Amino acid sequence: MNAAASFRKIALIGFGLIGGSIARAAREQGLAGEIVATARSEKTRARVREIGVVDSVVDTNIEAVTNADLVILCIPVGACGEVAREIAGHLK
Repeated sequence: MNAAASFRKIALIGFGLIGGSIARAAREQGLAGEIVATARSEKTRARVREIGVVDSVVDTNIEAVTNADLVILCIPVGACGEVAREIAGHLK
């Protein structure tokens, strides 16, 4: 982890334009020791792995948020409630 890093682990739930932009900025600014992402479809997760802008891509939201210091929902507003309920018991 970079000495200036603000977070040990950032979890990005969803990886479209917003998630990708946040990942790139966090990486460029050294804000996290680890950046983990997930996306709904395997096709998108494979593409994120291919791009290589995050440290790891996991299959589930719960995997992504486990031990995360910062969780950012990069998904449509209408999906936030359901995802929040899903991950609530797994937040640090």
